[in-house]
This record gives sequence, C-alpha cells and structure tokens, in this order.
Amino acid sequence: MQKQLAAEALGTFWLVFGGCGSAVLATAFPEVGIGLLGVSLAFGLTVVTMAYAVGGISGGHFNPAVSVGLAVGGRFPSSQLLPYILAQLVGAILAAAALYVIASGKAGADLGGFAANGYGTHSPGGYSLLSALLIEVILTGFFLIVILGATHGRAPKGFAPLAIGLALTLIHLISIPVTNTSVNPARSTSQALFAGGWAIGQLWLFWVAPILGAVIGATIWKSFGEKDDDIVGGVPRDDRPVTTGR
Repeated sequence: MQKQLAAEALGTFWLVFGGCGSAVLATAFPEVGIGLLGVSLAFGLTVVTMAYAVGGISGGHFNPAVSVGLAVGGRFPSSQLLPYILAQLVGAILAAAALYVIASGKAGADLGGFAANGYGTHSPGGYSLLSALLIEVILTGFFLIVILGATHGRAPKGFAPLAIGLALTLIHLISIPVTNTSVNPARSTSQALFAGGWAIGQLWLFWVAPILGAVIGATIWKSFGEKDDDIVGGVPRDDRPVTTGR
C-alpha cells in the first residue's frame, strides 16, 4: 500500500508540475509561447508518461474524481479511497509549491491566477457558474467512460494510457476557455492554495462537479453490463496500467 500511495503522489506531482507548469511558465513566453494547444498537450503527456512509469504500481489514478469513479464502477475498493485521495493531494500541493518558487524567481514576476480554476469573472472566457458546472460534469463523465473502456479486459493491452492521455488533451482543448479545466480536484486545490482569495472561494465547484461527473460516467459504463476481472485492489494482474487520470 505504501508503494501504491507513493506512486499516486509521484504521478500527481508530475501531472500538476507538467500541466500547470506549462500554463504558468510557457503559455505566453516571448516568441515561443505554447498557448492553449501546448498546455492541453502538456496535460495529456503527463498522464501518458506517468501511466507507463507507475501505472502498474498504483493503477495511475492521479485524480480524486477518477478514484471515486473507479470505486463506483467496481474497479477500485472504496476502503482505499481516502488514502489515495490524500496521496494525490500531497503530490499536487508539493508540485504547486515547487512551481510557485520557480515562477517567483523571475524579476518582476506576475503570477496572475497561477493556473487556478475559476468561473464568472475568473473564467478565462468569462463563462458563468452554470457553464462551468455543466462542462466539468460532462467532461469528467466522459473521461471516466474512456478510462473504464480503455482499461477493460477486451481493450487492446498497452494502449490505455495513450487513449486516456489523448482524452485529457481533448478535454483541455474544449474547456480551458471556460474554467481553465479542472476535472481533477487535487489539481484545482493545489493551485488555489497558492492563488488564494477568489480561487479558494470558488474551489468548491471543482470538487463537486468532477466527482459528480465521475459518478455519472461510471454509472453509465456500469449500465452496459460489462464485467472485468483483471482488477485486484486497484492494481492490474499484468503490467497494464489500470487507469490514469488528470
């Protein structure tokens, strides 16, 4: 269990450091800024790389909503939910702390919203609370459907991280303008803690919506009646990552 939790913390650290780091440090860097496309790809790449690196140890959730959805879908024991979520939060917060120190090291640094998630006046595109709620629920729901399908016993072995990483990239391409994209309460919490103020006040949405979406997505998948006995305690019997989340 200690190895599983360490793998979850490490994977979530990489997700936040790589994904949010690309947004904070590289989005609008003079002449070579990566923009929305680059940030979307960065988040997808963090999932793919860590899924292959440590997914065989912990299942590679890296996301409290994914852990909840997998528990609802019958792929993960609910008794391990709290330890997994705490490990994910530790990894995310450590990554945000490291990123904050690095970003603050530039003379005259303006960290802006520090890649925090928001709605209303704090939405990148000025979208409302309702818009933010709907897009986070819908995208997290489909994210769980992709995860459960890609890691099913009938799916081609070894390709699950690619499918899930591409799904996460697509999710960011759709929703960065609306909420700066969460679908991951750990990622949202870590950035909000350093952005402070409004980000803390709006953080509740980025716990409620992703978890609700994950439950809905897992319930839809279960309604197909598909069974899979390849999962034991959240860890695969073979070297195939069970799942990975943003």
